[in-house]
Amino acid sequence: MEKQFGKRFEGKVAIITASTQGIGFSIAERLGLEGASVVVSSRKQKNVDEAVEQLKARGIEVLGVVCHVSNGLQRKNLIDETIQKYGKIDVIVSNAAANPSADPILEIKESVLDKLWEINVKSSILIVQDAAPHLQKGSSVIFISSAGAYQPQASMAMYGVTKTALLGLTKALATEMAPDTRVNCIAPGFVPTNFADYITKNDAVRKAIMEKTLLNRLGTTEDMAAATAFLASSDASYITGETLVVAGGIPSRL
Repeated sequence: MEKQFGKRFEGKVAIITASTQGIGFSIAERLGLEGASVVVSSRKQKNVDEAVEQLKARGIEVLGVVCHVSNGLQRKNLIDETIQKYGKIDVIVSNAAANPSADPILEIKESVLDKLWEINVKSSILIVQDAAPHLQKGSSVIFISSAGAYQPQASMAMYGVTKTALLGLTKALATEMAPDTRVNCIAPGFVPTNFADYITKNDAVRKAIMEKTLLNRLGTTEDMAAATAFLASSDASYITGETLVVAGGIPSRL
C-alpha cells in the first residue's frame, strides 16, 4: 500500500537543484506529495522532462528547468521561471554536487579543485543569493552535505572537504538569514544512487560500509527525503544552523 503523507507544504513552493534522479528526485517527490509545488532541475533537458513526467504521474504540481548550477545565467533563469510561475519561494534545497576525482589532495589538479569548489560550495552560496529576495517569512534553506564531511574518506578526500565547508556555510547563513529564514543541512551516509554507484556496486565495499553502520544497511533516497522534509517543514520551526546526520549511526563529529 502506498504511504500516505501529511500536507506540511500545502501552498508552498520548493526549488530542488540536481533533482531529476537520486536523492534530489526523492526530495522533490516527498515535498510534492506533501503538497508543495516543486521546481526540479538538472543539466540535461531529457532528464528534466523524464522527472517532470514521473512527478506529474504522482499528482504533483511541478515545473522543470534545465540548470547547470555553476552557470550564472541558468541559475538566474531557474529563479526567474519559478517566480514567473509561482510568484515566491518557500524552500530551497541545494543538492548539486560533483566528485570528479579520486586523487589524493596533494596530487589533485588545480582545474579539478576549481570544479569541486565551484559546484559543491560556490554554487550553493550563489543559488541562495539569487533566491534570497524572493524567500518568504518562515522559509527554509537546506544544504545536502555528506557524512564524509566529518571524516573525509581517502578516495574522496577533497569532495569530503567541500562537504565540510557546507557545515560551516549552514552556521554562517543561519545567523545571516535569521529570523525569517531557517538554514539547515543534511549529511547523508552511503546511499546507492548513480552518483555513488562506483562505491555501492562493489559487493565487498558495500558489505564493508553496511558493517560500519549500526543499522546494518545502506541508506535510501527516501530516508534522505524524509529528513529533508522534516527540516524544511514547520515541524522544525525552532531548528536552524544545524546538520542532521542521516547515516545509520556511522560516527560523525568534527
